Amino acid sequence: MFNALTQNLLRLLSIHAGPTLKVYDGYGDENNIVVYGHLLSLSPMPVKTYRRRWLVNALSLLRLFIVKPIANANVSLEWQGNTHRGVTEKDGFFKIEWTPAQKPESGWHTVTVRYTVNDTTIAESTAAVFTPHDSQYAFISDIDDTFLVSHSATLRKRLYVLLTKNPESRKPFDGVVEHYRLLAKSHAHGDAPNPFFYVSSSEWNLYDYIRRFADKHELPRGVFLLNTIKRLSQFWKTGQGKHEGKFVRIVRILKSYPDHRYVLLGDDSQRDPFIYASVVEHFPQSVRAVYVRRIRKANEVKASEAVAQMEKAGVACCYFTHSSEAIAHSRSIGLIETVES
Repeated sequence: MFNALTQNLLRLLSIHAGPTLKVYDGYGDENNIVVYGHLLSLSPMPVKTYRRRWLVNALSLLRLFIVKPIANANVSLEWQGNTHRGVTEKDGFFKIEWTPAQKPESGWHTVTVRYTVNDTTIAESTAAVFTPHDSQYAFISDIDDTFLVSHSATLRKRLYVLLTKNPESRKPFDGVVEHYRLLAKSHAHGDAPNPFFYVSSSEWNLYDYIRRFADKHELPRGVFLLNTIKRLSQFWKTGQGKHEGKFVRIVRILKSYPDHRYVLLGDDSQRDPFIYASVVEHFPQSVRAVYVRRIRKANEVKASEAVAQMEKAGVACCYFTHSSEAIAHSRSIGLIETVES
């Protein structure tokens, strides 16, 4: 229990004191479905309205890192009449994974995750599970400096943007939304868009923040897979975690849907070209194309070498500065269908 002063401070910061389930959209098919989340005893309440003042934006951002995990707790969900369970890790993270009793219909399905103690529900939350249509392509995209201007290569600039802007004042790169929308619709299954997965080294703390940005700019709906949650004392390291986990998350997607052909989208500010080159090395038949945005001049030589390595493996690549170049490339290789007049 917190004393009265602490309770008042938490209330002022819109921090909920008590068990809260944060559940993130999951994905799967008839063989395997997975849902991720966190169980927290301290967590930020959702922001209803953002302000233009930088100090308000800074406080709004910092509170996303005021979290306290609940470890070794049991969580569960029901699917097709069966109960599936998970256990929270040290940082409150949990994974619920199961094989469905029958093949789910394609599309988005709502699931409810519960935290119960002695048969009493203490907290619950809903999310969606995505099962893809038989689309020709699936797209895996990085976030920071791929479609969201973030300055990830320079920690000082990244922190400045995070602390002075908000999801509604941040900007995407020119033309990137058009590119993603065209990719989502091209060669799609009926009226259902191609599946998108957004895989980033940003922390789960920023899940709602990034989702709000994506929704505002009407980026294709997709599954977000982020990095280990951080506490407030670790905020200054935001986005600077190990990047090896991104490779693992991408591989899991490829193995989940082996019949799809994949397009990888990233940038050269950090490790994307090398992670994608490793993916191509291990799954050369699964990757149709790779797009790398030019962000950091100091990385161009090594990034170009990684791109050349992927092209040598037979993967179409585009190392570009403006999204108009990426759109033209997508048309030239048939990723984007050309509509005849």
